[in-house]
Amino acid sequence: MHHNISLITTIAAALGLGLVFGMLAVKMRLPALVGYLAAGVIIGPATPGFVADVALASQLAEIGVMLLMFGVGLHFSMNDLLEVKGIALPGAILQIAVATLLGIGLTQLWGWSLGAGLVFGLALSVASTVVLLRALEDRGQLDSFNGRIAVGWLVVEDLVTVLVLVLLPALAGPLGGKTEVEGSIWMALGTTLLQVGAFIAFMLVVGRKLFPWFLWRVAKTGSRELFTLAVIAAAVGIAFGSSHLFGVSFALGAFFAGMVLRESELSHRAAEETLPLRDAFSVLFFVSVGMLFDPRVLVDHPLQVLGVVAIILVGKSLAAFALVLALRYPLNTAITVSASLAQIGEFSFILAALGMSLGLLPELGQNLILAGAIVSIAVNPLMFKLAEPLQEWLRAKSERARSMERSPDPLAELPATVTHERLTGQVVLVGYGRVGRRIAEELTRQGIHFVVAEQNRDMVEELRRRDQPAVAGNAAEPAVLIQAHIARASMLVIATPDTFHVRAMIETAKALNPAIQCVVRTHNEEEARLLREETGGTVLVGEYELARSMTRHVLDGLAAAPAVAAH
Repeated sequence: MHHNISLITTIAAALGLGLVFGMLAVKMRLPALVGYLAAGVIIGPATPGFVADVALASQLAEIGVMLLMFGVGLHFSMNDLLEVKGIALPGAILQIAVATLLGIGLTQLWGWSLGAGLVFGLALSVASTVVLLRALEDRGQLDSFNGRIAVGWLVVEDLVTVLVLVLLPALAGPLGGKTEVEGSIWMALGTTLLQVGAFIAFMLVVGRKLFPWFLWRVAKTGSRELFTLAVIAAAVGIAFGSSHLFGVSFALGAFFAGMVLRESELSHRAAEETLPLRDAFSVLFFVSVGMLFDPRVLVDHPLQVLGVVAIILVGKSLAAFALVLALRYPLNTAITVSASLAQIGEFSFILAALGMSLGLLPELGQNLILAGAIVSIAVNPLMFKLAEPLQEWLRAKSERARSMERSPDPLAELPATVTHERLTGQVVLVGYGRVGRRIAEELTRQGIHFVVAEQNRDMVEELRRRDQPAVAGNAAEPAVLIQAHIARASMLVIATPDTFHVRAMIETAKALNPAIQCVVRTHNEEEARLLREETGGTVLVGEYELARSMTRHVLDGLAAAPAVAAH
């Protein structure tokens, strides 16, 4: 009996070679994903020897994208998305426009048609959420303010790409390609907006209550297997259903599935249960990308590949850097977003495939896009590593960069109407996220004056409308703490999850106010120990404080039990 084992063969080859080459990459002090890409090239059709099933690998990679985007949704609430809309929405749209124009300009030099240049430029403008999440998770920045901006930026890019995927068939005819779409472009656009709007409304109104309720019902069975199955079924099932019923991409469907399940108190368990599967399928994603690549393009068209890589690594990054600074966000935010966008991935491949099927993009265009993706994905971790030294160099060496960062900005200075009484003995609260907001509520109830230092400009504007003193900027910059009047403060409370800049904040605070008390939050025991030794401040570990509170509640309950029994 003959069995078709192409699926098993593809998975075994992809995971096995991915492991081997991933370990070799790590030994060479390269990111493991470089090894995954190399494994894909080796088992791909462009190299001699064993060839895995490309179609199956692509479908497996799509599942990986779904699970990864589902995990993002579990960590990224709608409130997080709305908090960064002021920078993510205009920034992403303008950056897409700039990168697309650069791509069109480059293809015009090669003699391509306008339609080919448009598809090519759009493919280069969209960064990979998969690659970004891996980079942010590896650096512990996924929950930081800059991390939320970067993820929100890419979510907007994904939404724009969904519109492009629907509109491109209608535009293919006028652009010189082939089209089977009937009706006007305005009808296609209206239909797409209605579908996406209906999907978002359904997920926020119905899904927000239905799916967390369902997860609770499964959890009450006490079966770990059923719980894991429910989470995976929700991620893949919602992604599939959203694509077929509402016309949105699998990735966006899975992302919103994670967002609505985040409303459940079981969201952390759901994220933990799906982590191993997400990691395995993300490897398959990178291997599948390598399988599509033809290495001969590097030899036959080296200058064109160099031009593509230059747009991805330099053109997009500089455009994003300038846009973030123009929107009056700090230098470190501009550099983080720039590094995040210096790569392309899954949506670029989808756009390229659609462009070829419509007769708009030549085969060389797809190979150049794949070459740019592989090079940029491999180099992207290095971009993140260079971000911090570049930031320090700009601050130390470039007066112009400092002037750009600290340009006249009303939100960077406290209003003159804030009374002297509110700026004497006050608490300086760094970060107004989920933790900072609750601290602020308690301080308000106790009648304690405080000043908020927050990087989210929209949040600072909202606080000022409520007559709460707040200053916009990164508190690691001395100017921000100076504006918060740290010299006259009684306490510095650092409620932001970004512990990378904590030392700089405390050093500035103690230099300006040696008697100030410092309170810091962290989730890492080793980091807490180092911070206590180096700063002498009070460092609270989240898990310890939760355990302490639960223990106190248990002891209080046990102490009250005899009295209840006697009664």
